[in-house]
Amino acid sequence: MIKKAVIPAAGYGTRFLPITKALPKELLPIIDHPTIEYIVNEAIASGITDILLIVSSNKNAIIDYFDYNLELETILLSKNKHEEYGIIRNIAQGANIHYIRQREQLGLGHAVLQAEAFVGNDPFAVLLGDDMYVGKDKPAIRQMIDAFNQVKQSVLGTIEVDYKDTYRYGICIPKNEKEGRLNELKGVVEKPKIEDAPSRSAIGGRYVLTPTIFKYLKNQTKGAGNEIQLTDAILRLMDEEKVYSYDIKGKRYDVGNKIDYIEAILDFGLEKPELKKGLQKLINKKSKI
Repeated sequence: MIKKAVIPAAGYGTRFLPITKALPKELLPIIDHPTIEYIVNEAIASGITDILLIVSSNKNAIIDYFDYNLELETILLSKNKHEEYGIIRNIAQGANIHYIRQREQLGLGHAVLQAEAFVGNDPFAVLLGDDMYVGKDKPAIRQMIDAFNQVKQSVLGTIEVDYKDTYRYGICIPKNEKEGRLNELKGVVEKPKIEDAPSRSAIGGRYVLTPTIFKYLKNQTKGAGNEIQLTDAILRLMDEEKVYSYDIKGKRYDVGNKIDYIEAILDFGLEKPELKKGLQKLINKKSKI
């Protein structure tokens, strides 16, 4: 059973400047909870017990968020605000949160490599902080863990995108004609030119990987964007082990994209009983402008 997860959270968040100059993009709120908390909760709901957050030197606020704040807790209890106390006391309950700093931001592959000592010889999950999933039946990474348990090989979580957007993703090349959600891969390519995209099957920010990946990350040369790409190491891994794609079932929000971020706020707000009526009224009012 996969019990460890890695969440890279060291990036600069340039798409949300200037706010990310002072506030980590992972702490941008969806109503009253930061995006990274939803991703941590996805891992916990999927049976993960140990989570490694890979941060940078300017991301101490992330560490503070998941730590206890004894002064604030004492104040809340002294004012009989037990509900508020429970909210902040129970953040990320059910898992051990670990941290490591990525001293240089050299790409996703380099970030994942920082987790080698934490992972050891076990298969592990990777959840990117820009991608939030809402599934009716199972959390996204739980679906992928179940898929991994079938094949005992690395699994890449995928979504279908328009060809015009393929340049933004790692794109999968199925080995055979796709049948169902779980398919063996022949190859992957990182951020291809639109005219060169081999499919519309894009890696959507979720992975379950065998520890063999570290052997390839250690000597992976820089690729797209002059960064060490995880996708490039996965392509080399395919020479030694099979790799599969799994089409994730659920709603995905790319919260690094401003429109998707706003959509997430609206959708999550509409799920809150205390906000739903007022938010619907506001949406109707704005739609008439």
